[in-house]
Amino acid sequence: MNYLITGGAGFIGSHLAARLLSAGDDEVFIVDDLSTGKKENLQSLADDPRLHLFVDGVTEENLLSDLVEKCEVIFHLAAVVGVKLVAENPLNVLKTNIYGTELLLSSAARFGRKVVLTSSSEVYGKSDAVPLREDGPMVFDMSSATWSYAFSKIIDEFLALKFHREKGLPVVITRLFNVVGPGQVGDYGMVIPRFIQQAAAGGPIIVYDDGSQTRSFTYVGDVVEALVQLSRCDEAPGEIFNIGSEEPISINELAEKVRRLVNPEVEIKHIPFEEVYGQSKTDIRHRVPDISKIKSVIGFKPTLSIDGILEKILQDLKKSGRI
Repeated sequence: MNYLITGGAGFIGSHLAARLLSAGDDEVFIVDDLSTGKKENLQSLADDPRLHLFVDGVTEENLLSDLVEKCEVIFHLAAVVGVKLVAENPLNVLKTNIYGTELLLSSAARFGRKVVLTSSSEVYGKSDAVPLREDGPMVFDMSSATWSYAFSKIIDEFLALKFHREKGLPVVITRLFNVVGPGQVGDYGMVIPRFIQQAAAGGPIIVYDDGSQTRSFTYVGDVVEALVQLSRCDEAPGEIFNIGSEEPISINELAEKVRRLVNPEVEIKHIPFEEVYGQSKTDIRHRVPDISKIKSVIGFKPTLSIDGILEKILQDLKKSGRI
């Protein structure tokens, strides 16, 4: 079978490519403009003749159509990501994320291909109905341009469901919750590698806001396996699934865990969002998924706790020479 991964040179996409290629004779086609993805993420796969990388964007309609025609299953991961990039250019987020998704869905519907679309926990906005359910409320205000990422993902989901209902496109929507693991970098606001690198450099570990906000962190290997299993599940098309961990942790607790693991002597310092992004940002206080739906459909269960995840990331950063 042939697979297409948009954004396949990124953190999650490169892990997904490795998982698919490990399974046998399948071929994997990747389209990535390398705006945040990196060829180095695919270095371990570079000599595999079954991997085909096209350095271009998902808004290149002719290329996208050709690749969709070649592949039976499409994993759509390409998007503008990271708090910093979203805050700096919200209009580009809307254009790239929505237009690219529309082109891909149109091509997939034309050729009858299955699509697994990766959305985000950001679509729940300011909802405090924790744990967050797929059919739960989405709560927003217009106070910050950083919401543009969430809005783009909501529209992506809307388009996917319209293509499913009106054209019979077999599309699965997944909402990912703070995916972390080896290979992730802190360049675009990703909190765990940033904390570890700050601690390894002697500190301080910088916590935005008061640090009482909670998140759940999910090991990338678990997420990738869930994406693969959903792509093969007959019950999944037309449905939305949370993928994440049910174990919340405050950012203060996370910073303390990193300090104890990497360098107990470093300082933990709190600064307001405005100092970082130059504008107001409405941060979500608590974001934890309800994963009962995906558990019932494919038996999903996270395999690594936050302590195990931190250890894996620390060892990867040491091995790669980034700390």
